Amino acid sequence: MTDALRPAPTAAERAGSGGVAATPRPHIPGDPGPVTAPVAVTTAGAGAGHVLQIFRDGSARTKAEIGALTGLARSTVSARVDTLVAAGLLIAAGEAESSGGRPPARLRLNGRARVVIAAELGVTHGQVAVSDLFGTILTEERSELLIADGPVPVLDWVIAAAHRQLAAAGHNTADVLGVGIGVPGPVEHAAGHPVAPPIMPGWDRFDIAGYVGTRLEAPVFVDNDVNLLALGERAQEWPEVQDLVYVKVSTGVGAGIISGGDLRRGTQGAAGDLGHVRIPFDPESGREPTDERDLEALVGAAALGELLDDGPAAPRSRSAVVEIIRAGADPVPAILHQAGRDVGAALATVVSLLNPSHIVVGGSIGAASPDLLAGVREIVEARSITLSSQDLHIIPSRSGDRGGTLGAAQMVLGYVLSPTSIDALTAETASAV
Repeated sequence: MTDALRPAPTAAERAGSGGVAATPRPHIPGDPGPVTAPVAVTTAGAGAGHVLQIFRDGSARTKAEIGALTGLARSTVSARVDTLVAAGLLIAAGEAESSGGRPPARLRLNGRARVVIAAELGVTHGQVAVSDLFGTILTEERSELLIADGPVPVLDWVIAAAHRQLAAAGHNTADVLGVGIGVPGPVEHAAGHPVAPPIMPGWDRFDIAGYVGTRLEAPVFVDNDVNLLALGERAQEWPEVQDLVYVKVSTGVGAGIISGGDLRRGTQGAAGDLGHVRIPFDPESGREPTDERDLEALVGAAALGELLDDGPAAPRSRSAVVEIIRAGADPVPAILHQAGRDVGAALATVVSLLNPSHIVVGGSIGAASPDLLAGVREIVEARSITLSSQDLHIIPSRSGDRGGTLGAAQMVLGYVLSPTSIDALTAETASAV
């Protein structure tokens, strides 16, 4: 393994050695990742919502510091702060050091002022969590379910689980700013529904946002599960990274693309459909020269299950395939290394096209096999030019089972904490007084 494709340091090592709405919502291009540094805002149009942005990194600030960051006059800063305090969004955070006279008060974002609901739906499981305004998971639950049972029973479980977890966190639906839902199929994000999802029978164009939004009385945002995994991985492990590709290898294969700090969905929300990339013949694969298939047909759970078939007890489910992979007995290492080479063949083009600094390989199969990761690195290194790969890190996912819900929370927060949304919220709060 070369330095160019070395595993990157962990967050801990770096630190010491981080749909459419059921009701109308503002358009925000892309989804911002977590705020990791103070956001300077200009005086023009700097309402309470703009001022709130400088608190999203968790820092406590004085009014003088707010003025220095925004360029706003002292009286305007006081007015904006009073508005945010009245809405419960800013709270006292002690006092700063005094240079003479009374010490100035500090303020910080009240992360528990409101909450968001984050849900991730897989082929055979569902997970629902409640997050604070920093994207920290407060409570969660996970259950086995079948996405093939259709939208109504699955979404009814999401709604019931959301109510249970809100109660466990000490909140109710009145405190919910928004709901994020990830599903294992193509999604038209602006409309909040799946489009011809191959492994979700009965879900085509079902109004997920409307169905859930009317029952939880909150705006709902829907996206492909891999996009949310990319957001979640970045938020938890790589908050400073601007260009990251998350590759999920599981029942299906897909990629979530973060470029320039924003999630890239494409015109119709179909960006990252890596599973349908045609993979050319690999002489080392043992396949026939004419045997060219889509990537998912080569490395998805069903394809690997066939390769691991050893008789009557052949694995058929994704979980059975994962168990055999983790056991690691022959011929698993060779099969997974070739699967990695096939994934690498698709990713080499991605590297040349997007020049990411990090490729994260996850999913129940992708995260289970170092042999697959080695195959990916081998082909990407061989087929990428030095300039595009010299600072490239190809690494296994570290976000675990929470990646999807962390990402769903980040997606929602990107919308509901936007300046426009906060201005609307504070206006609503003021009118209710």
